[in-house]
Amino acid sequence: MKKWIGLLGLCAWTAQAEVTLAPAFSDYMVLQRGAVAPVWGTAKPGEKVTVEFAGQTKRTVAGEDGRWRVRLDAINDTTVTGGLKVTGENILLIKGVLVGEVWFASGQSNMAMTVSRCRDFEKEQAAAKFPHIRMFITGRSAQLQPQTGCAGKWWICSPETVGNFSGTAYFFARALHEQLKVPVGIIHSSWGGTSIEAWTSWEAQQNDKRLLMVHKPWQNKPKANQNKPGNLFNGMVNPHIPYGIRGAIWYQGERNSRQISFAKVYSIQLPMMINDWRRRWGQGDFPFLWAQLPNFKAVNPDPNAPSIWAHTRESMAKTLALPNTGMATTIDIGEARDIHPKNKQDVGRRLANWALAEFYNQEDVPTTGPMYANHKIVGATVRVQLRYAAGLKAKAGDAVTGFVLAGADKVFHSATAMVTEDGHVEVVSKAVAKPVALRYGWADNPVVNLVNQHNLPATPFRTDDW
Repeated sequence: MKKWIGLLGLCAWTAQAEVTLAPAFSDYMVLQRGAVAPVWGTAKPGEKVTVEFAGQTKRTVAGEDGRWRVRLDAINDTTVTGGLKVTGENILLIKGVLVGEVWFASGQSNMAMTVSRCRDFEKEQAAAKFPHIRMFITGRSAQLQPQTGCAGKWWICSPETVGNFSGTAYFFARALHEQLKVPVGIIHSSWGGTSIEAWTSWEAQQNDKRLLMVHKPWQNKPKANQNKPGNLFNGMVNPHIPYGIRGAIWYQGERNSRQISFAKVYSIQLPMMINDWRRRWGQGDFPFLWAQLPNFKAVNPDPNAPSIWAHTRESMAKTLALPNTGMATTIDIGEARDIHPKNKQDVGRRLANWALAEFYNQEDVPTTGPMYANHKIVGATVRVQLRYAAGLKAKAGDAVTGFVLAGADKVFHSATAMVTEDGHVEVVSKAVAKPVALRYGWADNPVVNLVNQHNLPATPFRTDDW
């Protein structure tokens, strides 16, 4: 008689001959709909392995290294439920499997921040009755070499469990679930206070001379560390590759905003990580969305004050040049004295907006707030055109704020701005007769109020590269 093994909480591959599964293949998992679904694990070399789910039967043989993999045919029916059965010398039965939308969520503390720490927790907790929203919470693990196993398990969303969910990822998942009416699974893998280079494979970044200043502090430090380049990719990303996903969401950047030089090099690191993950997952240029850093620190009225966070935001915005990417602007929902703003509802919703509008083709959902398109200088006036700007206005009917102008001397001065009847913004400054450069929201905590008809904020930008 074959041996049956329950999988609740199974999170690491074993070295024994019994067939095992990769960490995310455990009770209450969600499979990505409409796409071939890799299923993999380990077994004794040469062991025959059979995988059964939703009427499909796939067979393979474990290789000499004990690894095996099958690919389930795409399933479009999101009402499918049941168990996934794996048979080798033993039998594994995964219960409560759903088919829907699966997203990978990662980053540092603002992604790790739980619903219990978010705004209106008691209200959110009482309303969290969504059994078709599931979250796999990955245990923290910094490793020197890529791992195949990790700690973690799937949790069903309920008032009893939602407090431990990532707030940003949960509110993102809830928005998708409510709009698409399908199950949503999130594989959550984040760690507070960590840098982007730790989440990118060492192979992808080791030979890039532009990152020498990032790598230098780790020379002659042999031990694993959560901020050592590649170590979190090894321990918390690699174990989930190539689980079938629709895309990924990312909330990080604070750790890499210690100096302007690091903020600038983030424009290299973010697309590098995205391309690295996409290549390794082998599922094409899957959608990748991130939260741009919010407003933070004290308001500084000096338009020439240096701003590290403004440079990081710019690096993030530049990454939109990659295909199938999106960004949630959060310049209006930060907190001056708290690097962990409690309003994660709007962060999750804005990430979901981009996904729904651009990748799920939901026509009734706005993509984002206004974004810079181009500008023209006519005499002393700078005329700016923005995208996603239908109904462009100053929030609450106030005068437009947040713009500054500079001439050839590169000294910025406060400016006044107005929205024209044809939907452009015209900017002038009494102190700048011949403007050369324009900035909007270029500060750690800028006073800005430009929004579109959906009251979504305009993304900070500049026209210079000084």
